[in-house]
Amino acid sequence: MTTAQPKVRIRYLRDAKALYTAEAAEGLRYATPGSVGLDLRACCEAEETIIPAGGRLAFPTGIAVEPLCSGVAGFVYSRSGLGAVQGLTVAQGVGVIDPDYRGEITVILLNTSTEERRLRRGERIAQLVFQPAFQVEMETSDTLSATERGAGGFGHTGNA
Repeated sequence: MTTAQPKVRIRYLRDAKALYTAEAAEGLRYATPGSVGLDLRACCEAEETIIPAGGRLAFPTGIAVEPLCSGVAGFVYSRSGLGAVQGLTVAQGVGVIDPDYRGEITVILLNTSTEERRLRRGERIAQLVFQPAFQVEMETSDTLSATERGAGGFGHTGNA
């Protein structure tokens, strides 16, 4: 038995569709059948952009999205190769694309390396993952239930 996949409408802005189809792809798509991240590309005007060591820069992606089912939001994550090899990570850790946002997705990259990094127009810069997300009903309380961990924070278990 299969279940229906949630649907998301994709809008290409400016000339972005050409960037996403440049490598024989049919637009924004999953690289493999097991992929969960959609590669977002730098859709900047300049052919090459420099991010100085320790600097950060906003990159337009030329993509806007509309989840067509409730309870789904987009999350922008770093690409592991860019982060591990070049030191380029999503500046805020993870970018949240709220379900009601219809503007262009912008990725802010942080250069954590000690050298400047160059990115070319159309280069893959981050990945977009759609995940379940929901709002909660909040209840104010003077106490919270007890757990084995309690209020123990970072390192409280002795594991590094």
